Amino acid sequence: MSGEPSSSTVGKGEVSALVGATARVGVYGALGRMGQMVVRTLLSPPEPADLSVALVSALVPTNNAQLGRDIGPLVGLGAVGVSATCDLGSALRICQVIIDFSTPAATAILAPAAAAAGVAMVIGTTGLHQPALAAIGAASERVPVVHSANMSPGINVLLGLIRRAAAVLPDYDAEIVEIHHRHKRDAPSGTAMLLADAIDSSRRKSGVVPKTFRTGRDGMIGPRPSGEIGVMALRGGDVAGDHTVMLLGNGERLELTHRANSREVFAQGAVQAARWVVGRPARLYDMQDVLGLR
Repeated sequence: MSGEPSSSTVGKGEVSALVGATARVGVYGALGRMGQMVVRTLLSPPEPADLSVALVSALVPTNNAQLGRDIGPLVGLGAVGVSATCDLGSALRICQVIIDFSTPAATAILAPAAAAAGVAMVIGTTGLHQPALAAIGAASERVPVVHSANMSPGINVLLGLIRRAAAVLPDYDAEIVEIHHRHKRDAPSGTAMLLADAIDSSRRKSGVVPKTFRTGRDGMIGPRPSGEIGVMALRGGDVAGDHTVMLLGNGERLELTHRANSREVFAQGAVQAARWVVGRPARLYDMQDVLGLR
């Protein structure tokens, strides 16, 4: 994905779809696993008559073999008149909001470009490094940005439950176990760290001294330190995403689990966020804001 001119971003077949649409959406990383799901969700919404969002751009890397091809067949649908492109500049000129499921390095490029163009962002890329996080923060001072490691409604309800439980049970040992498919690159998952941060922030508010995260155990490590938050990652098969939070006390334990059966729920959440963020004041939001859970 670059700023160099490339194939046309908007095709003829899209004109009628834009009638009555309230958000013109681009997808950055459109042929990645999550990007394809987002594209399908935009082109085949749960409610067929929904014209509140419309796909106008599908961005892929500059070296992608599918450049210039109609994005519809590339994600398992019919032709839709929107071509896969690497022309970020042209895409941003016609988007109101761009959904990003790419890579940390690509996100670091997108954020300043979208901010300069006045385009809102929905960022679901995980494993973000400091340059990407800094770029997102700077962009949110100029445009509205929804950034979340997990776009599903269920996980975001779970976050609220975890914060409450951690505050009420500050002395209980906290452990998080997450399972994802064999292709996932980052570990622990962004969602697991989101849950760990929820426990930590809730306990800080209760006056508990911040503790360290433990992402693995091996050998003679000695007794478990008081207050440590364990975050363990399992990988295998085609698991979309399972997360279990355990609060373990003497004589009892509390377990809260979320299981995603399909990536579709994340894509639907991202599209919901894209619909919601257009026209909002410039600042950094998350899915708690989108879902009205604050």
